Amino acid sequence: MNYLPIFADVRNKLCLVVGGGEVAKRKAGVLLEAGAKVRVVAPQIDDELAGQKNVESVVARFEASHLDGATLVIAATNDREVNKLVSGLAQARNLPVNVVDDPELCSFIMPAILDRSPLMVAFSSGGASPVLTRLLRGKLETLIPQNYSRLAAFAERFRELVKTRVTNPAKRRIFWENALEGVVAEKVLTGDESSAEAMLQQMLASEDNIQRGEVYLVGAGPGDPDLLTFRALRLMQKADVVVYDNLVSKPIVEMTRRDAQRIFVGKKRDDHTLRQEEINELLVRLAKEGKRVLRLKGGDPFIFGRGGEEIETLAAENIPFQVVPGITAASGVASYAGIPLTHRDYAQSCMFVTGNLKDGTMNLDWAALSRPKQTVVVYMGLHGLNTLCAKLIEHGMPQDTPIAIVQQGTTQNQRVITGTLATLPGIAEREKPQAPTLIIVGGVVTLHKKLAWFHPQQK
Repeated sequence: MNYLPIFADVRNKLCLVVGGGEVAKRKAGVLLEAGAKVRVVAPQIDDELAGQKNVESVVARFEASHLDGATLVIAATNDREVNKLVSGLAQARNLPVNVVDDPELCSFIMPAILDRSPLMVAFSSGGASPVLTRLLRGKLETLIPQNYSRLAAFAERFRELVKTRVTNPAKRRIFWENALEGVVAEKVLTGDESSAEAMLQQMLASEDNIQRGEVYLVGAGPGDPDLLTFRALRLMQKADVVVYDNLVSKPIVEMTRRDAQRIFVGKKRDDHTLRQEEINELLVRLAKEGKRVLRLKGGDPFIFGRGGEEIETLAAENIPFQVVPGITAASGVASYAGIPLTHRDYAQSCMFVTGNLKDGTMNLDWAALSRPKQTVVVYMGLHGLNTLCAKLIEHGMPQDTPIAIVQQGTTQNQRVITGTLATLPGIAEREKPQAPTLIIVGGVVTLHKKLAWFHPQQK
């Protein structure tokens, strides 16, 4: 973070605005809405601004004495030298100062604000792109209706009562999530607060049953955070504990709740932080402690993700669970690489196989994989690339069959290496692709250069 986002209490405190034009009027208006008293200093001051309640107008050029008694300062003139003077004198007194459209002179920045008081949303690009910030604010306006202010006020009204009745902080958080995501919230948003209050009181009466452990088995997709499902994102924000593996990208892990405990159980070839059986036991133990556990897996948990093994254990222990499918690597990576998995001219079927079996060998149905007019997608096959190519040729697949290795697909490190069954092992030895990779075999690979639309910034 380049800035620490905070909310300042300026109610009944004096704030200084230097400037008397349209921009100064807007800034003063925000301060007045927050309950501040505003001193405006400028040689000329807009009549509408000067006439507002709680505004002290000083028609003069800025001087150091105008800072006396101020809690916060905003410079909004069209003269950079004046703005620079205001900034320097304010910072010398350790007063927070904002200079409009000049981040270098600011000790704090004014964010875009979505006001659903008492619910407030503030966000900023740090001065990098005010237009983008305004566009995002417009999107949030449609996502957070105005009557959410009513919901926030309702929660504030019952906050102390709930705090008294539900003394465990983790349990209290779950209580409020259940209330604010369920029927209670719907009643408040439609204006039926009396029914909402009755429901809330009923929830408090059965408070002992609130905390119940559960596991969310969530597919995180192939790497690009934009490929997460809405449901995945919602559960990522609810979980108390996040158990994630090596294939989950850092940006996706960072989208989980900030105060959630994070447990890395990553697996690389011949390097397992925890064995699968230990991961299964960990999920059971955490759920039995009453925690909501997010098991975050790369791709789709039911396609070579061993998700079936994990929920088998959960079911045997009577642990409630949810499964959220993710975009599997075969679909997501192939799409970003411009390689359709099926195509009328090249492939009428597609097979997914794993190149890393339990015994560490590549013991596959080579005859089935070598049939014409199909696409073969190999997960975890980089280490066995030489064997893969040799076996396919041995079982009748032409040596000039196109084949691709896609490194870290859908991310900024994506790299596509193409060749044929005869040439790719040598190319890979030279290019040294880095895991995780996906191998795609078949005529559809020839479409890569023609159809590829995702071009990451290569390092």
